[in-house]
Amino acid sequence: MWHCEEVELTETSVKPGPERLGPHCFELLRVLGTGGYGKVFQVRKVQGTNVGKIYAMKVLRKDELVRSAKDVAHTQAERRILGSVKHPFIVELAYAFQTRAKLYLVLECLSGGDLFTHLQRKGILLEDTACFYLAEITLALGHLHSQGIVYRDLKPENIMLDSQGHIKLTDFGFCKESIHQGAVTHTFCGTTEYMAPEIVVRRGHNRAVDWWSLGVLMYEMLTGSPPFTAENRKKTMDKIIKGKLRLPLYLTPDARDLVKKFLKRNPRRRIGGGPGDAADVQRHPFFRHIHWDDLLARRVDPPFRPCLQSEEDVSQFDTRFTRQAPVDSPDDTALSESANQAFLGFTYVGPRSWTASPELRSPRRLTSSPLKFSPFEGFRPSPGPPEPMEPPLCPLLPAPLAPAPPPPSSNVPLPIRPPPQGKYRFATNKYLSKQQEQKKLHY
Repeated sequence: MWHCEEVELTETSVKPGPERLGPHCFELLRVLGTGGYGKVFQVRKVQGTNVGKIYAMKVLRKDELVRSAKDVAHTQAERRILGSVKHPFIVELAYAFQTRAKLYLVLECLSGGDLFTHLQRKGILLEDTACFYLAEITLALGHLHSQGIVYRDLKPENIMLDSQGHIKLTDFGFCKESIHQGAVTHTFCGTTEYMAPEIVVRRGHNRAVDWWSLGVLMYEMLTGSPPFTAENRKKTMDKIIKGKLRLPLYLTPDARDLVKKFLKRNPRRRIGGGPGDAADVQRHPFFRHIHWDDLLARRVDPPFRPCLQSEEDVSQFDTRFTRQAPVDSPDDTALSESANQAFLGFTYVGPRSWTASPELRSPRRLTSSPLKFSPFEGFRPSPGPPEPMEPPLCPLLPAPLAPAPPPPSSNVPLPIRPPPQGKYRFATNKYLSKQQEQKKLHY
C-alpha cells in the first residue's frame, strides 16, 4: 500500500539528549581543597562525552547543607550563576548532578593554582603585574554587575589562575542576584578583612562593595597584607569602620590615588560606586597602558605563566591537600523526600559537553502521492504524475463532528483531524530564607 524505506534507529539517526551523569563517570586523581561541606577533587572523565578530559569536581554533602536554609539557598544560587554566566575570567561549569546524599559541581580545571598561594610565595607584586590581574578582575566584576549580580567575596583564595596565567573568579556562594542600580541588600557575609564598611554596619549595600574589596586586594598585592587587620574579628571591623589608611611611600601616585578611591567609606564617593560602575574604574590613569579589548580577548600575555608538566600537574596547589588520598566518602546518608525538594533543578550539562544531531522530521504525514523517507532530507514526493490513492477501510482518526467520509469511489483522501496538543505543567521551586553566615569550601 505504501512505498516506504526502512530506517534503522541508531545513535546517529536519533537526536540524543544530555548524557546521564553520576560519580561513576569520573576517576578521582587528586585532592585540591577541603572545607566544611566536602572536598574539591581533580578528576578525569571516563564515560560519555569528553572522555579523558580533566576537571575539578566540587562535592558537597546535603546533610550538612540542609541544616541551614541559607546554605541551601547559597548553593542553589551558585549553581544558577555558574550555569548562566559565561565570561573569559569566570570559571566555567561543565556539569552539575546529584545523588541521594551529595551534590556535584564539575568545573573546568584551573591548574595554575590560586592567587593567595602565589602572593605567599612572592610577598608583593610589581605594579605592572598587579595592574594586569586587577584589570582582568575589573572586567569580570563589571560583567557580573551588568547581570545584576554582586560577588561579595573577592579575596585571593577565590581567584584562580588557568594554565596560561589568566585569572578566573571562583566560589559564587556569597553572590546576590537581582541587585541592579539603586537596589540594596542587607546580608552580613564575606571575609572580614575584605568586607566593605556598609556590610560591617549592616546599613544596606549594593555592587559598590565589590570595588571596596578590589581596593583591599590591590593594597595586599602591593604591600603584602590587607590595609585593615587586627588580632581579632571585632578590632578588625573597628578599623574598617574608622581606621586610618596608611600607604607606603614607594607606591606610584597613580597607584596611591586608585587605592584611596577604592577605599572611600562612602559608597557613593567610591570609584565604581556610581552608574558608570566598571567603566569608571577602567578610565583611571593606573590602567592607562591596558588595551581593554585585547585584554578581554585574552590577547595580552600574562606576567606569570605556571610551569606545568602536564594537564594533571597539581604542583601549583597546596601539598597539604594534594598528598591526601583522593577518596569520596560513601554515599550512605539519604535525605527525606521533602528535604531533597530543596535541590530540584540542580542538574546541569554545559553547552560544550554534548552535541545534538540534525533534528528529524516526523514520518506521520499523508499526501496524495507516494512518499520516500530520508532521515536527513525529510519527505519528498517521488517523481512522476500523481497516482490516485485508495482510501482506507475506516477513518484513521474519527472525530465526533467530522463530516461523513466520501464514497469508496472517490479519489479524495479522507480528512484527518490532528490530535489535541498536550498540556504540560512545569513546577518551580522558589527558596526563600533568612540570611546566615555560611561555611566556606574554596576551589
